[in-house]
Amino acid sequence: MGKFSKAGGREMPELNTSSLPDLVFAFLFFIMMVTTMREVTLKVVFKSPQATELQKLEKKSLVTFIYIGQPVQEFRSKMGTETRLQLNDQFAEISEIQDYIAQEKSSMKEEDQPFMTVSIKADQETKMGIITDVKQALREAYALKISYSATQAAAR
Repeated sequence: MGKFSKAGGREMPELNTSSLPDLVFAFLFFIMMVTTMREVTLKVVFKSPQATELQKLEKKSLVTFIYIGQPVQEFRSKMGTETRLQLNDQFAEISEIQDYIAQEKSSMKEEDQPFMTVSIKADQETKMGIITDVKQALREAYALKISYSATQAAAR
């Protein structure tokens, strides 16, 4: 009969890592597919006005949005039903627009800063006085490219 011996000083074989890059890229691809880009949570209600002559904005990465409208139902108990401004995910006052624009410009590349466009998404019932105040604050912040968001009017 043969004798089995554990002597012989065998070592643990090395771990084969040749397929590791494939696994890493597969995991990275999965993460990229299931991740969504951050979008603004609207805290104001707005119904876009209708227009006949519309033009799409070319580079959306250079667009900064200002939302104007009444607070959504869940915030009306705290904020009331008065027209409010929303900058990113927060309610704001007109006096905060300059700081907001400066912050948005600083997050852009330096060569893109002159091409920054501010898009005003205002409710169709918003009073023109508020829009004028916002435009004045944008002038003071040297944000001179302004666009207004609207929907296509139905053809008659």
